[in-house]
Amino acid sequence: MPSVKTAFSQVMEQVHPQQFRRCVERYDGDRRFRSLSCSDQFLAMAFAQLTYRDGLRGIETCLNSQWPHLYQMGFRSRICRSTLAEANETRDWRIYADLAQILIGKARRMYCDEDLGLDMKETVYALDSTTIDLCLSLFPWARFRRTKGAVKLHTLLDLRGPIPTFIEITDGKLQDVKILDLLVVEPGAYYVMDRGYLDFRRLYQLKQAGGHFITRAKRGFQFIRHSSRPVDQELGLRSDQIGRLATPASFRNYPDKLRRVRFHDAETDQVLTFLTDQFTLPALTVCQLYKQRWQVELFFKWIKQHLRIRSFYGTSANAVKTQVWIAICVYVLVAILRKELKLPHSLHSMLQVLSVNAFAKVPIFQLLADHSNETQPTSGCMNVNQLNLFDF
Repeated sequence: MPSVKTAFSQVMEQVHPQQFRRCVERYDGDRRFRSLSCSDQFLAMAFAQLTYRDGLRGIETCLNSQWPHLYQMGFRSRICRSTLAEANETRDWRIYADLAQILIGKARRMYCDEDLGLDMKETVYALDSTTIDLCLSLFPWARFRRTKGAVKLHTLLDLRGPIPTFIEITDGKLQDVKILDLLVVEPGAYYVMDRGYLDFRRLYQLKQAGGHFITRAKRGFQFIRHSSRPVDQELGLRSDQIGRLATPASFRNYPDKLRRVRFHDAETDQVLTFLTDQFTLPALTVCQLYKQRWQVELFFKWIKQHLRIRSFYGTSANAVKTQVWIAICVYVLVAILRKELKLPHSLHSMLQVLSVNAFAKVPIFQLLADHSNETQPTSGCMNVNQLNLFDF
């Protein structure tokens, strides 16, 4: 009877060895290191993410205490914190960024049929950023304010999953709207953004590339109405209008028709104004799509609570990006495993169980059997302040 692999190995075997090798060879990742390969670095850092290690010393002590089992888990050398620190500081972070993109592609294919809660077949993305505070004296390259350091994690989230499809790590001073210049627009897809991305020149470029946008209007927004459509005010809708931008400068940047939808949010007693270039969607669907944007906020909150991206094992930009990208790899790997094994558990539940059973030689399905009765959120009564949107 074949021996069962450790729980950690069952997660890591979702990484295809040949695909990982191509990522390493693309950036000549193993050239300068003899005692710590890219594979060992990735496994050690992924182990730290799964088991919530506080620092390099904790990674070294925990892994080397299980040295007889490490070879079966894929490690080919002992982990030394000084060597691991050097690898994080100097080995090209793009190796793990490319690996993450491969895993993201696999996960998106697995989750492409997930129910969005709306009658739509098109892909819907939410774009936003989160700021990760850093100590300026330790991270001088990440200057944010005079006495404060920070990096920004810009993320494009596929709401069917939800799976991050585009991630850019920048210093804290970069304006969110400039990320629109880096996006490769998918024709026919919807891009849902908050008011920080309201730049009509960039939005027009997104429209010209075949995408659609939904965003909120800022205060003082001037709009010339050409026509109005009837709305059901009992649903919270206040108006559905088609027109164009009023000011000459704005009209030069966006010389086409726009749709303005106003909606009264009964929970906050606010009237929200949405702008879109899409004229065929029902007005209520436009409002519901914007509400789905909250999932990217929950994604940021989730990874900050459950993965190691708020404290870092190294202080260079390369070390920070390496750690963030490997954290994203771990998130996607657990999502892939959950879908592949058809597990009913949330990612939070899986990570909690894996964190204390990394060396257990038990099938993950069996390992999680005792947690199959966890409470599932009730559809239609979901509290957007909870993390249960990730119990997919």
